[in-house]
Amino acid sequence: MEDNNDHDFFSHKFPTTTQVVEELKELWSMALPITAMNMLVFVRAVVSVLFLGRLGSLELAGGALSIGFTNITGYSVLVGLASGLEPVCSQAFGSKNWDLLSLSLQRMVFILLMAIIPISLLWVNLERIMLFMGQDIGITEMAAVYCFYSLPDLLTNTLLQPLRVFLRSQKVTKPMMYCSLVAVVFHVPLNYLLVVVMGLGVPGVAMASVFTNMNMVVLMAVYVGMFRKKEMKLRWSCGGGGGGGGGVVGGGLGELMKLAVPSCLMICLEWWWYEIVTVMAGYLENPTLAVAATGILIQTTSMMYTVPMALAGCVSARVGNELGAGKPYKAKLAAMVALGCAFVMGFINVTWTVVLRYGWARLFTTDEPVKALVASVMPIMGLCELANCPQTTGCGILRGTARPVIGVNINLGAFYFVGTPVAVGLAFWFRIGFSGLWFGLLSAQVACALSILYVVIVRTDWEAEALKAEKLTKVEMVTYNGSKNKDVVTKEEECKGLLENVNGNKIDIC
Repeated sequence: MEDNNDHDFFSHKFPTTTQVVEELKELWSMALPITAMNMLVFVRAVVSVLFLGRLGSLELAGGALSIGFTNITGYSVLVGLASGLEPVCSQAFGSKNWDLLSLSLQRMVFILLMAIIPISLLWVNLERIMLFMGQDIGITEMAAVYCFYSLPDLLTNTLLQPLRVFLRSQKVTKPMMYCSLVAVVFHVPLNYLLVVVMGLGVPGVAMASVFTNMNMVVLMAVYVGMFRKKEMKLRWSCGGGGGGGGGVVGGGLGELMKLAVPSCLMICLEWWWYEIVTVMAGYLENPTLAVAATGILIQTTSMMYTVPMALAGCVSARVGNELGAGKPYKAKLAAMVALGCAFVMGFINVTWTVVLRYGWARLFTTDEPVKALVASVMPIMGLCELANCPQTTGCGILRGTARPVIGVNINLGAFYFVGTPVAVGLAFWFRIGFSGLWFGLLSAQVACALSILYVVIVRTDWEAEALKAEKLTKVEMVTYNGSKNKDVVTKEEECKGLLENVNGNKIDIC
């Protein structure tokens, strides 16, 4: 009797309970390690803030300013661009096109190397930019120091972010969790050595974060290369016909950028909006109180975001794998199961933010007005998460189907044409104050979630998406043989942009 897992089911049939349970197992076997990894990365950030706090209020303020600046101008961009790999890698893995899978990874590393050049210029000029914006001189000087010593982290992330997507698309998630655990365990001693023992201060905190990310990359490469080699496929490319390896990797960058740039904008438009909320809080009647409460609430949302972010990445891989394998209704099943899980997580977040709102605020501060303000807004934040969980998961589904442009349009409209006017109007025009900002976020999340759910559930033709995936990945490739290079012949005209070099020459794979 043939295994049902090897076949798609028919469009006129609903999936059986067994198929749903199997999909749940498949999804969470990937998502749980990624969630643990995200939590560890969150803990690393908290440790850095704690060591900055030990140095003094000026160092803490400068470090916080620098962290916000680097998140907006650097890390969000690199994470977003790397997510453009998700549809290509996951669909290539599903169709067993190992050459396209490996070549896309190399191209993304090249894209990120180009991206960090302007980002580095921004980081080097942080002090001038902040002073131009009227920031405090002392805080700005401290932020500039932290940012300067964080520059090597840009190079590390050009390898770390694409490698995470590359492995996740092949269902290899546990190594990332193990490597993150080991790296974060050493993060505390690193901070202690550099900050306390060596007395390096703010540069020491920045350098510890850089070393921790470097450790993650090295450990991941060693672990996978030594112990999990059979679970992944990686083939390095070299050029033929005198073109050199750069011709192979450089070709098709434009097609990959068409996925990477919208994926980047889809993530950044939401990420940046939270930073805008912090800025707007500074213009309220009691800015110190509002900004302090905002900091606690954003840290809380960051913690809650680790689960839907992991689920979004994994459903993107699952949907892409099944579409690449020519199984549209298994891809649909993966999407629907993930959305169901997202709604469950959303209701859990609503529940605990309402029940534990007073106790939660006490974990962060002893200031009674700040605790009261945080407690009053947490139920609104919980409702935001009720919409954010399916919205984030829906964005992952859109990336898995290679439709990030739709996500960009939805996020732009929801956060900047719905959320921003509502937040500004309620907080300042109707003088509701701090709660008005979070009602603005709620309106944005609801608009975003409804739009994405409509696209995924109502407007998605899964058979058509499978055909698109076939055009993207169905390529005949011959391997490098001895000293002679052979041509790569595409079956579909649409694939040429991904696989040909800039001059229109054919690729050789070795």
